[in-house]
Amino acid sequence: MLTYPDYVKIFIGLIAIVNPLGAIPIFISLTNGVGKIERKRIVNIVATTVALILLVSLFIGEYTLAIFGISMHSFRVGGGILILLMSISMLNAKVSPIAQTRQEAEESKDKETIAVVPLSIPLLAGPGAISTVIIDAHKSHNIGHYAIISVAILALSLMLWLVLRMSPLISKHISATGINIFTRIMGLILSAIAVEFIANGLKGLFPGLT
Repeated sequence: MLTYPDYVKIFIGLIAIVNPLGAIPIFISLTNGVGKIERKRIVNIVATTVALILLVSLFIGEYTLAIFGISMHSFRVGGGILILLMSISMLNAKVSPIAQTRQEAEESKDKETIAVVPLSIPLLAGPGAISTVIIDAHKSHNIGHYAIISVAILALSLMLWLVLRMSPLISKHISATGINIFTRIMGLILSAIAVEFIANGLKGLFPGLT
């Protein structure tokens, strides 16, 4: 198993990449005109879906890579580059095209329910979050390791649920500038995590670098 600071780092990394606070403007925009009861139902579905996607990634993600013959070192480099691109968009306070393209954003306006697509996938539990969970899961194969990350995912989903439930209140007290500042801070943290993923992957692929 990893040390306590390592698990804190994993949890902070998940918060940074999912960025619940940064999802508030998008959530409010997509649920504009939706009734209070329906909005609560959407929040419940979003939090549950994000938890399920990340938990499935935690337990079967590595086996999926093995089926396609992808080494963890290669996946670290690829996942790190993906996360780095997302962090650059966050530093510019923008939604990364990796998470959602303009065409997908336009199509989502016509959907009867936006809880699963695009809110849960790909905006929150998108490629970056899934990659992060799979890479972190590989750091140890102890049962306790998987249990702790599972708890971190559930805690993240609970945080996401609380933030989205309180989104109307939060949006009244925190300006768009405040949310953008938070998003940029999360982007900075995420960029550091991405560089670490890439560096560790390259060390595995090219042992001579060490």
